[in-house]
Amino acid sequence: MPPEFTDSSPHHPVVLAHRAQRHDDLQLRIADAITAFAGSMRFVYIHAVLFAVWMVFIESDPWPKLTLIVSLEAIFLSTFVMVGQNRQAAFQQAKADHDFTEQDQELKTNTELTREIHVLTVELHRRLIEDVDR
Repeated sequence: MPPEFTDSSPHHPVVLAHRAQRHDDLQLRIADAITAFAGSMRFVYIHAVLFAVWMVFIESDPWPKLTLIVSLEAIFLSTFVMVGQNRQAAFQQAKADHDFTEQDQELKTNTELTREIHVLTVELHRRLIEDVDR
């Protein structure tokens, strides 16, 4: 589970829907796992150790193969970065749409309340004026 969901505080409805959608899709779960691992210090440490062992003990001239492997890995990792950016953009759009709907409803409710308060104020004022005139 991603660290942002380990606390027990309530989450935005869009966050919960997004989380459920990602959990239900195997490809998205795989992409999330790879992205989480590739973005960790554990990934860096493992690569540093593996490349050092390979260059020092296994391969006498590691540069051609190392260049190929690192280039291929960079291609795949940049793809996962783009997948993550697309995912984040879709999430932000869904949240913005939800927030707009909620704010629009709140504006309508506040407008109705303001109109009702105005009607009540006018009615109170009318009654007070009538009482003074009697």
